[in-house]
Amino acid sequence: MSSEQAPGPRMVFCVKFQREMPGLEEVPFEGHPLGQRIYDNVSKEAWKIWVERMKMITNEYRLNLGAPEAQAFLLKQMEEFFFGAGAAFPPDYRPEH
Repeated sequence: MSSEQAPGPRMVFCVKFQREMPGLEEVPFEGHPLGQRIYDNVSKEAWKIWVERMKMITNEYRLNLGAPEAQAFLLKQMEEFFFGAGAAFPPDYRPEH
């Protein structure tokens, strides 16, 4: 029996879409517990939606991402987006492309 991973994308049960989907290829924020949690539970599709949301939050709040306070604020927003109350999309949600 081989210990090699099956060909194809790494699959995760996505917390946003509530179904099995292709996962991220690498851990975001390596070394941070939230990064590993996202890698284990968030699909590529949900991550793409977060990136757009992050841009909006960064612009709306005029965040300086070099500042530790801004980074902490953004991490809190990210945790809430993926794992907070009501984090999953409604069952009939279809992302815009």
